[in-house]
Amino acid sequence: MLHGVDVSSYNASYSTEGLDFVFVKATEGRSYINPHQSAQAAKARKAGCVVGFYHFLWPGNIAAQARYFVEKCASVQGDILAADWERTGEGTYASNAQKDQFLLEVKKLRPTHRVMLYCNRDFWLNHDTTSYAADGLWIADYVSAGHPRIKAKWRIHQYTDRPLDKDVADFESRAALKKWAHPA
Repeated sequence: MLHGVDVSSYNASYSTEGLDFVFVKATEGRSYINPHQSAQAAKARKAGCVVGFYHFLWPGNIAAQARYFVEKCASVQGDILAADWERTGEGTYASNAQKDQFLLEVKKLRPTHRVMLYCNRDFWLNHDTTSYAADGLWIADYVSAGHPRIKAKWRIHQYTDRPLDKDVADFESRAALKKWAHPA
């Protein structure tokens, strides 16, 4: 298992010690851009980590959100792109069909990038109806690292949010993750 974290603008400073990958929140809806994303990604790249970016998905305007994400995130070739599908601060959430549409749209806009779905166990078990996660599932379930309580194949498991969102990836080495993230 590889170790990583996911960070947002609240985590402008974080340590890369012992990390193999870092996911950075890039955008949310059609109006928010993380002002620290470039520096956060540069720090991870300098440490040799695989970098990913995620978009916090809101209901509605899905194609516009996908365009906003790929245009505003600081990704480069070989970075992983992800949709963060969960409840908004207002208690709403994108439907399963909207989640699928977003993932497909990002894959269409950035066909050489791996695209993933991030969601928590409740959304995967109770809101998902298609099991579509694009190129991989990133599941949040706060149990022992690498043992999420789902039956689906997963690539990344977020197992705690203290003191940061900590994750493990089901790859045998950092080189294997880099190869997966940037297929020839």
